[in-house]
Amino acid sequence: MNEILKTTISGLFFGTFGTTIGGILGICVENNSNKFLSFILSFASGLMMAIICFDLIPESLEISNIYVTIFGIVLGIILMILCDILVQKKFNTKEIKGGTKSELLKTGIIVSIGLAIHNFPEGLAIGSGFDVSTKLGLGLAIAICLHDVPEGISMAVPLKNGGMSKLKVIYYVILSGVATGVGAFFGAIIGNISTLVISICLSFAAGAMLYIVSGELIPEANNLYRGKMSAIGSMLGIIVGIFGTKI
Repeated sequence: MNEILKTTISGLFFGTFGTTIGGILGICVENNSNKFLSFILSFASGLMMAIICFDLIPESLEISNIYVTIFGIVLGIILMILCDILVQKKFNTKEIKGGTKSELLKTGIIVSIGLAIHNFPEGLAIGSGFDVSTKLGLGLAIAICLHDVPEGISMAVPLKNGGMSKLKVIYYVILSGVATGVGAFFGAIIGNISTLVISICLSFAAGAMLYIVSGELIPEANNLYRGKMSAIGSMLGIIVGIFGTKI
């Protein structure tokens, strides 16, 4: 029981620390131009695509098979479509003045939900890693913490510029990181017993993030600014994401 508690606390700390640092950096940025916002959203889309293509899907395929992976991806996409519809309904009943702000806040909320879903299998990886050895678990936790920093930024910027208060932004950023601790708890319990569950969780996160990139980040980035900075942000995000998955 003590080992499970230690693993959960480790996942909770490293999961929330990285996203919180990113969130603080995100709300401290005062440049609110459409060009800058488009760059940040494009960067986030590139980062997520790299995580999807070079981390989540390959890992899911490695521990299971293509049918389980596709099943998880489809489930993730369906969930995010439902979340998007629910958020959209809320916006229809409670309009925010200024279309751009409204869309940015909606994008920030959807990204927050997606990152929380993504953080759960990361926690599973930490918990499973600690089951193998403390060194492996700690190494995974530090790597996840580092690549959570830009994720925290990509989440905080649209929320802040959508009109949300700084304290609320930090609250939601921390809340998304808590999912890592929850995942670490279940990872410590499941360990290597059920690779099928871990595979579905990984591909589920991939599907959720795929919808966020295709349905929210890229369209909103293009609406804000059409120029080379959006393309540069996306490419830079992919490069940083590849680096993060291989740390």
